[in-house]
Amino acid sequence: MKSTEIWKNIHTEREALAGTLDSLLEEQWNTMSWCEGWSVHKLTGHVVAASEQTFAHFYTELASAGFNFARFTDLGAEKVAEASNVELVVRLRARLTTTNRPPAPVLAMLGEIVVHGEDIRRPLGLEHHSPEAALLAVAEGWKNSNLLIGTKRRIAGLTLRATDVTWSHGQGPLVQGPLQSLVLAMTGRKGVHGDLDGEGLVLLAARV
Repeated sequence: MKSTEIWKNIHTEREALAGTLDSLLEEQWNTMSWCEGWSVHKLTGHVVAASEQTFAHFYTELASAGFNFARFTDLGAEKVAEASNVELVVRLRARLTTTNRPPAPVLAMLGEIVVHGEDIRRPLGLEHHSPEAALLAVAEGWKNSNLLIGTKRRIAGLTLRATDVTWSHGQGPLVQGPLQSLVLAMTGRKGVHGDLDGEGLVLLAARV
């Protein structure tokens, strides 16, 4: 997928997430997301922080966090999450046409908004179906990557097969289900395992 198409999908997913967030009640903002220890509000702060990030600010903030990436991420989320729910939605909607990013592949930005959107929605029982092209691009981009989230190691020796689109990867015991759920499982979201089946699911679950 070309960079222009990736950005188009990023903006589509940001707009969809902003719409979801705009409909939430106060108690839903305080619900714990699928990112351990982070509420929906704090995770939204992280999503907004990533959407506003630039190369220069990234390195400055990473240095301030002692070059500890986990601390850098947490501090960035906390800082932006000081904003109100309404302001966070406004700031996310301000990023529906921009193409600034941290020093990471554009595809990583697409993966982040796809996965974190579900990290927010799934604990709230909300449904969203990302575009097939976006999911295929993310699955293809992550299947051979261990960058930050260790996807390649997590799915090694397994066959992943989508049941709703034509996509498969790997060799070994089978794990199958909807592509969106497979993408989430590839990133270690154990809450999605109920959507999947196959003899390889036990091994995948042990790697979360």
